[in-house]
Amino acid sequence: MEITNVMEYEKIAKEKLPKMVYDYYASGAEDQWTLQENRNAFSRILFRPRILIDVSKIDVSTTVLGFNISMPIMVAPTAMQKMAHPDGELATARATSAAGTIMTLSSWATCSVEEVASTGPGIRFFQLYVYQDRNVVRQLVKRAEEAGFKAIALTVDTPRLGRRESDIKNRFALPRGLTLKNFEGLDLGKIDKTNDSGLASYVAGQVDQSLCWKDIKWLQSITSLPILVKGVITAEDARIAVEYGAAGIIVSNHGARQLDYVPATIMALEEVVKAVEGRLPVFLDGGVRRGTDVFKALALGASGVFVGRPSLFSLAADGEAGVRKMLQMLRDEFELTMALSGCRSLREISRNHIKTDWDFPHYLPAKL
Repeated sequence: MEITNVMEYEKIAKEKLPKMVYDYYASGAEDQWTLQENRNAFSRILFRPRILIDVSKIDVSTTVLGFNISMPIMVAPTAMQKMAHPDGELATARATSAAGTIMTLSSWATCSVEEVASTGPGIRFFQLYVYQDRNVVRQLVKRAEEAGFKAIALTVDTPRLGRRESDIKNRFALPRGLTLKNFEGLDLGKIDKTNDSGLASYVAGQVDQSLCWKDIKWLQSITSLPILVKGVITAEDARIAVEYGAAGIIVSNHGARQLDYVPATIMALEEVVKAVEGRLPVFLDGGVRRGTDVFKALALGASGVFVGRPSLFSLAADGEAGVRKMLQMLRDEFELTMALSGCRSLREISRNHIKTDWDFPHYLPAKL
């Protein structure tokens, strides 16, 4: 079957992967309302395309934290990628680098920061969970820095793990032969089977529930890398992130895997963008499956987007080649959306290019 859009990778992944693994990647918290909403909310934003503009040349390139990238589409941190494919994060790193964009490596990767760095040049960020043992955090950040990672994406929405019922039913544990490679030498690399979700038990035992704003200052004291705060969905927290010297904000609800019934990230985006008043870049994570989604996020003020599950499902379907194709499809769709909207560069994408159901509540039809 010829793949013609990013969503088709999920069906292939579901057929190929063991149920426990597919469910871990695909599911959200509790009723999974936010999981559906992360996608559905995009359909409540419509275009206002401009016509008769010379779109014979279109530039989709941009800069993120001063780094030049080919497009405003980056790879989000997703854990344990060797469950999807034997090459795991190494394949994702190579594909992302080939696409000329940024990969974010999860703390809970099945390849280490050093292994990912060994795949060759590329702009990479490191996603960080703060453990109770701060020496573990120090070591990890130092290793990421030494391995050439360019920023820390600090996850701030996970003092405890959200209730993911499929992981409880499946008694989720890391498959035999796999470890959380970054923690292997610290005896923190295994996620064992429990009477619950093995990951939930692991998080309860290791992740620091006392993490608070002052810890951003502590993190700044142990690394010179810029710190992106990942998991902000309110104006109040966005303003505090600015005060504490964050280098950027990633509007994220953790792929709808933490607190259910929070808004879709695309719905929360504009509130955060307005609150920061241009003082730092804001990125969107969650629900992006089409180039049209990327355009909508940029029109609402995002500097770029991160994609998570599409990376996992394309990796499961076809390894490095799958991730490459997924990124290329999103790029092609995004470029086409720009052309059909009358935009030749990212600077030309504006709020006037879209209308939302909160702008014109009478305009959009009820859900079909």
